[in-house]
Amino acid sequence: MPWALPLRWSPWGQPGMKALVIASVFVTTLWNLRFFLNLSKGSGEGSKPREPLVILVWEWPSKQVPSISRDVCQELYSITGCQLTTEKQLLHQANVVVFPHSRLQPGRDKLPKEKLPGQNWVWVSLESPSNTRALAEWNQTFNWVMTYRQDSDIFIPYGKLVPNRSATVNIPAKTNLVSWVISNYHRTQKRAEVYKNLSRYLHVNVYGKANNKPLCKECLLPTVSKSKFYLAFENSIHRDYITEKLWRNSLLAGTVPVVLGPPRANYEQFVPADSFIHVNDFDSLEELATFLKTMNSSRYQQFFAWQKRFSVKLYTDWRERICSICAAYPLLPHGHLYPDLQSWFNS
Repeated sequence: MPWALPLRWSPWGQPGMKALVIASVFVTTLWNLRFFLNLSKGSGEGSKPREPLVILVWEWPSKQVPSISRDVCQELYSITGCQLTTEKQLLHQANVVVFPHSRLQPGRDKLPKEKLPGQNWVWVSLESPSNTRALAEWNQTFNWVMTYRQDSDIFIPYGKLVPNRSATVNIPAKTNLVSWVISNYHRTQKRAEVYKNLSRYLHVNVYGKANNKPLCKECLLPTVSKSKFYLAFENSIHRDYITEKLWRNSLLAGTVPVVLGPPRANYEQFVPADSFIHVNDFDSLEELATFLKTMNSSRYQQFFAWQKRFSVKLYTDWRERICSICAAYPLLPHGHLYPDLQSWFNS
C-alpha cells in the first residue's frame, strides 16, 4: 500500500455540520453589521439636529418692522432652519448679517466693529444705480449682494409669473385708453420726456402725488384696471430694473403695459413677448399713439393670453426676501468679497 497522510477528523465530514457552521457565520455577520450601523447612526453628523441659520437684519429695510419673533420662515414660506432677528446683541451668533443700503449711513461708524470668522455680510438694494449713492466707501465689505439683478447672489425681483392651471382670461371692463400713476416727476427723467411727447397725440389719465391725484392703496388697482393700457415707465433705465409698475400696476391690474426701461429682450426674460408693448417697438411716439388708439378688440385680447398659463406673484414682504437667504445659503460662495461694489452695480 502506498504511503499516505494519516486521516484526520473534520467537521465538514459530519452530516449537517457544514450547513450549521455557515448559518452561524451568517448570523454573526448580521449582528456585527447591525451594531456597526447603529453605532454610525448614533455618532454621525446626521444624527445631530442642524442648528438654524441666524440671519441678523442690522436695520429693517422698511419703516415698519413686522413680527419676526416666531419661526416666520417656516410658518409663512415653508423655509426650515432659518431664524430672523433684529437684535444686534446676537451679532456673535449670526451666520449672516443683512445691511439694506437705504439704511446705511455715510461712514462706517454704524457698522459692527468686527466680522466673525465665517460670518457673511449681505448688501441689499431694490433701487437702481441712478438712485443709489455712496457705494465707493463699501469696497471690500460685503460677501454677497441681494438685488433685483439676475446675477445677484440672492435674486429678489419685484414680481414674477408663476404657472397656474386656470386656463381662463380675465379682462376688466375698460372706460378709458391710457393711465399713468406717478409720484416723483422730474423733467430730466426719460419717462417725463416720453410722456410729454406721447401726450401730444393721445390723452393720458395721470394719477398720483405728482398730479395732485393720489390713490389710496386699495384704490390703485381698481382705478388702473379701467384703462386699456398703462404706462409702465421706470424712473431710470438699467438692466433687469423692472419694478412694480409692470407687475402690479399693469399685469396684476389687468391692463396692457406700455413699457419704458431696459431693452425688449430683457423684458422677455421675465414675461412673454406678446404680453406687453415696448416704446422702442415704434419709430416715433406718434406711431405708438396711433397703434394704441386704433387697436381692435381681437388684437387687444391677444395681450392677455399669458393668463391662461400664469398668475402674477408680487414680492412685497421683506420677511420673504430675507428668508430666501436661508434657501440659497448652501449654494452661495463663502469667503468672497466684492472689491468694488459700485463698479459691479453700475455694470
